[in-house]
Amino acid sequence: MDLILKYFPNLSEDQIIKFKKLEMLYQDWNLKINVVSRKDIDELYLRHVLHSLAISKLINFKAGTKIMDVGTGGGFPGIPLAIMFPECSFHLVDSIAKKLKVVNEVVDGLELTNVKTTHSRVEDINDTYDFIVSRAVAAMPTFVNWVKGKIAKKQNNNLKNGILYLKGGDLTEELKDYTTAKIYNLSDFYTEDFFETKKLVHLPQKFKV
Repeated sequence: MDLILKYFPNLSEDQIIKFKKLEMLYQDWNLKINVVSRKDIDELYLRHVLHSLAISKLINFKAGTKIMDVGTGGGFPGIPLAIMFPECSFHLVDSIAKKLKVVNEVVDGLELTNVKTTHSRVEDINDTYDFIVSRAVAAMPTFVNWVKGKIAKKQNNNLKNGILYLKGGDLTEELKDYTTAKIYNLSDFYTEDFFETKKLVHLPQKFKV
């Protein structure tokens, strides 16, 4: 938890309570339904929470912003972002039911009223969002195809509506066709070694291929 406060010292009392409670809930539920590896559970704040919150280092979502988390897995980056932005709405989607069971229990345990979940393939979701977030569930061309037509045209934030994608490694080949994609190094936000090769990609809605 100290790690979160190191980078986000201005959290409200309610946010601090929720971030503290988050670890206990994940440890408890992960024993019943394994969604996070043992090593990752031991470093939950570093590998999952702080990683997810890198998005909030790039953008301060305005109240009313709609965000979909595709392939949310155990609830990342959606749940940490929902704590960080209580006035935004988050739709967490995954095709694996057992993962969403844990997500739903954590959401209930944290009393997050700004999160809904759907057990579905993202292609079957019929709605639009200001931003679509995810953590490396597929190569960018595949992901773009999945979320086609799901990004709202009306702009409400300073950053253009689009995809915010957390991924590691060399993305040159994967992004070569997306001339408007911008890559941010997480090592610019955080000093821990874990983030040395981690990136955040912003692909605005009107991208050229």
